[in-house]
Amino acid sequence: MRALAVLIMCLLLAAPWAQAQADEAASALPPADRNAIHDVVQGQLNAFLADDAGTAFSFASPGIQGMFGDAGHFMAMVKTGYPMVYRPRSASFGSLVDIDGRTVQKVRFIGPDGRAALALYMMEHEPDGTWKIDGCQLTESDEVGA
Repeated sequence: MRALAVLIMCLLLAAPWAQAQADEAASALPPADRNAIHDVVQGQLNAFLADDAGTAFSFASPGIQGMFGDAGHFMAMVKTGYPMVYRPRSASFGSLVDIDGRTVQKVRFIGPDGRAALALYMMEHEPDGTWKIDGCQLTESDEVGA
C-alpha cells in the first residue's frame, strides 16, 4: 500500500514535467558532469538488469531513498511501475537538458512489449559533487520496437 501511495505521489509531482518540456534548453554542464550523469543512469540500468536492488537504490537521491525507505521497496516499485526501465529491449541516451532549472537526462526505451517511451531522468547534484537520480518520468512515444 505504501509503494502505491508513493508511486501516485511521484506521478502527481512529475506531471508538470510534461508541460515543462516545451521550456527546455540544452544543458551547459561541463563534460565531466555530463559523463558522470551518464554513468549514474547507466549504472542504475545495469543494476536493474542484474537484479541488484542495493546498487540500483544507491543511485537514487536522498529524497527518493527517503520516500521508499529501503532497496527492496524501491526495486518492487520499479518492477511494477517501470517494466521498460527494469527490463528494456533497448535503451539509448538522448540529450542532456535543463528544464525549469533542473538537469534532465533523456533516455529512449523500447520495453519488453515492444512499446517505446522517453524517460526523463531528473538529476540532483549532491553536496559531495556526485550526481543522483531524483526521479524518472516516462512519456509515451509513437515509435514501435522491432
